[in-house]
Parts: sequence; C-alpha cells; structure tokens
Amino acid sequence: MSATKNKRRVADNEAMAKTRMLRTSPQKLNLVAQMIRGAKVEKALNDLAFSRKRIAGDVRKTLQSAIANAENNHGLDIDSLVVAEAFVGKNLVMKRFRARARGRGAQILKPFSELTIIVREVSEEEAA
Repeated sequence: MSATKNKRRVADNEAMAKTRMLRTSPQKLNLVAQMIRGAKVEKALNDLAFSRKRIAGDVRKTLQSAIANAENNHGLDIDSLVVAEAFVGKNLVMKRFRARARGRGAQILKPFSELTIIVREVSEEEAA
C-alpha cells in the first residue's frame, strides 16, 4: 500500500540540482549561469571558483550538488559529466520603501532567483 514512485524528471544519463531563494536578480544570475552552460564539469568549477561575481559561490555549490547527485544517486562517472543545462527563474520580490523629500516614498525591489543545473554524462566520442 505504498505510494507509486514518481517518474524521473531527467533522462537516465542526467542528474539535476535546484537552488531556490538566491538573493540576486535573475538577470545577474543568468550572466554567471551562461558562463558554465555546455562546459565540462571540471572547467565549470574552475571558472566559478575564480569568478569575480558574488553569486558565483552559490552557483558553484549548486553545481557540486548536481555532481554529487549524479555520482551517488544515479551512478554516473563524474569525469565524463558536462553541464547540459543551467537555467534561471524568478522567485519572490521583497518590496521596501525609502523615505524621500516632501513626504514621498521611493520603492526598493529586492528580487530573489532560483537556479536549476542539469549535468549529463557523455561518452568520449560525443565530447570530441
């Protein structure tokens, strides 16, 4: 009488990691995600480690989580992993107000984002 197993959201040779509530705008996060799309996992980790963008550390954590999921949950070889997809979504927006002259207020928007990274195992022939 157990519940039925959910279908996998990704293919058999893929693994996924998702991070929600990242405190940056989706536009800024997408610049970092664009850096690693299609790259081999080792190169992507190095690029993120030496990036000057503040959010690159959180993206690196998400990528490491996707690699760990691929290795431990799906039995994929980490040496042949490639970042297949890295996409960004909008999350909530905190709204704040700043007092201005003559009794007025100016709105301050503090956006949050979410990041999904999918890594795929590719063979030696496909990589070349």
